[in-house]
Amino acid sequence: MSETEEQMDDEAQVTLSVQWSEGRQPLRSDRKLELALQTWVNKNKMNGNYSVSKVLEDGRAVIKIKPSPALSDLQKLCGQTLNVKDGKPVKVMYIILTPPGLEEASSGPELNRKSGYNTHNTKEPKGEGATAGDTKEENCSICMDTFRKKKQLKCKHEFCEACLEQSKKIFGPCCPLCKDVFGKMEGDQPDGKMTWRSGPTPLPGYSQCGCIIINYWIPGGIQTEKHPNPGKRYEGISREAYLPDNKEGNEVLRLLQKAFDQKLIFTVGMSRTTGKENQVTWNDIHHKTSTSGGPQYFGYPDPGYLSRVRDELKVKGIV
Repeated sequence: MSETEEQMDDEAQVTLSVQWSEGRQPLRSDRKLELALQTWVNKNKMNGNYSVSKVLEDGRAVIKIKPSPALSDLQKLCGQTLNVKDGKPVKVMYIILTPPGLEEASSGPELNRKSGYNTHNTKEPKGEGATAGDTKEENCSICMDTFRKKKQLKCKHEFCEACLEQSKKIFGPCCPLCKDVFGKMEGDQPDGKMTWRSGPTPLPGYSQCGCIIINYWIPGGIQTEKHPNPGKRYEGISREAYLPDNKEGNEVLRLLQKAFDQKLIFTVGMSRTTGKENQVTWNDIHHKTSTSGGPQYFGYPDPGYLSRVRDELKVKGIV
C-alpha cells in the first residue's frame, strides 16, 4: 500500500453544505464552526477529530476527519443542527466526500448546490454498474478538478474513478449527487436471525386483516473493522415489530427481509435511548415495535407508515 493510500484510509475529507440561521452570514471563523462540530461529535460519543479546513465563499465548509468515520456516523451528522457559541445555530444539509488535499479546487460560488449529497433524496435506483461516457461537464463533481479516469454511472453523473471509489467506501455504491444505487448495498449488521408469523389480532387502522409479527434476534459478539470499536464486545438484542397482514404489509415484509439479508436493518453504535455504547441499534429503517399508541409510541394507527418505510428502504437500494 502506498503512502497516499494509507493517508486516505486514515483520514477522510468531506464538504458540508451548511444552512445558516436567519440573519447570520457564513462564519468566517473556522474555529467557531469547528468547536460547534466537535462538541456535537463528542456529545454523541462518536470517534474522531473533526477539524475545519476552511469555509468557502458560498458557505460550505471543508472538514477533515481523522480517523475516517463509519458510514453510520456521517449519516447521523447529516441533517443535524449545530449550536454555535453565539447562540445562532447552523444546520448540516448535505455531505459529499472530497479527496484529501483537493479542498482548494472547490472554491467558487457557482458550485454551491452542484455537489451536495442529499440523504433525503428517494429516487428509484437505476441498476448496477458504472461505465465510462461523455458529458458536458468538464470537472468531477466530487473533487471539482479535471476528470481523471472518468466513470459514468447509470444515472449519467460522472466522477473520477478514485473519487468514486472513495465515496463508495463511505456511502456505499450510490451516486454522491442523486443517490441512485448502482450496486448492492451491504451494511455492517452483525449476524442474526429474522423470523415472522401471522397473528389474528388486527392493528389499529387495519381492521380488515390480521397482523404480521416480526422477530429479530442478534446475539452479542465482537466488533469487526466495520464497527466503531473493533475488538470490543457489543451487546445483542431481541426485537419484535408489527405489520398489517395485507398486500402492502406483505410487500414491506419482503423488502425488510431483503434489507436484513443485506445487513441493513441494524448497526453497532451508541443507543439513542439509553446512551450506552457498543450496542446493536436500528439503522434508520423505522419499525413499529408496538401495536398501539400511534407514532408517538412507535405504534399504530399511523396511515403514512408503510409509505415512509418503503421510502427509507428505497434510499438504501431496497426495491
